[in-house]
Amino acid sequence: MRLLKIPPTLLHAQADECLSQWLAQLPHHEASQVEVDASDLREFDSSALAVLLALRRAVAAQGGNLKVSGWTPRLHQLAHLYGVFDLFEPA
Repeated sequence: MRLLKIPPTLLHAQADECLSQWLAQLPHHEASQVEVDASDLREFDSSALAVLLALRRAVAAQGGNLKVSGWTPRLHQLAHLYGVFDLFEPA
């Protein structure tokens, strides 16, 4: 299983770079289990969810699964507000 950590700050300005770094760390052409630890996330906007959704699509395209652990209360609330929480397997 590949473990990735969300940085403490993930706003629109950091979203593309964060996603690019994570995609570069994924094994290519093989199904993998990927877990993202969100416990350090403190400052974020909806871009954090967009990054997680894009990573989920990339992992699923390779036949893998993405799990998110360490949901902060605010991230959990935002994911429910946008209706995407159930798309992520609990870790």
